[in-house]
Amino acid sequence: MKRAAARHILVKTEQQCQQIKERIEAGEEFEQLAKAHSTCPSKMHGGALGSFSRGQMVAEFDQVVFSARLNTVQGPVKTQFGYHLVEVTARNE
Repeated sequence: MKRAAARHILVKTEQQCQQIKERIEAGEEFEQLAKAHSTCPSKMHGGALGSFSRGQMVAEFDQVVFSARLNTVQGPVKTQFGYHLVEVTARNE
């Protein structure tokens, strides 16, 4: 069974998501930005969601997690919850 581990930052607007992504690309730490800006309870863990199987997350999120290159920030990814920046930290193929 395919499994992955990821971390994310969830915010309300696409603009805010893009601004945070630019800060990460400029060298700021994903974990610190997650703690400061994410609206998801995972922010307490720097956005880490742990390990999960395909189909456990909403479809848009799942698609990114099981197709993106490892350790690269993806997004903004729009879901019913808002806009996410997603980084896949591990995945078994």
